[in-house]
Amino acid sequence: MTLTVLFFAQARDRAGCSQGALELPAGSRVSEALDSLRVTYPGLESLLPHLAVALDGELVSREAPLRAGAELALLPPVSGG
Repeated sequence: MTLTVLFFAQARDRAGCSQGALELPAGSRVSEALDSLRVTYPGLESLLPHLAVALDGELVSREAPLRAGAELALLPPVSGG
């Protein structure tokens, strides 16, 4: 199945792009998508444990199941001041 991945803020800077596609086997979970992104975008490695992940606009856990055509957004922590 193919997913669209959206990178925001620090994730975009480290990935070097704002959007990408990810191909995963049917039945995959968010954690498996993140593992695949770690290999494809090594610059994300240190940021991945700190990301919030949204699936089709809704925050989800790393164990959430994925579906073909879904949009996965990587949301880095926000600092305020």
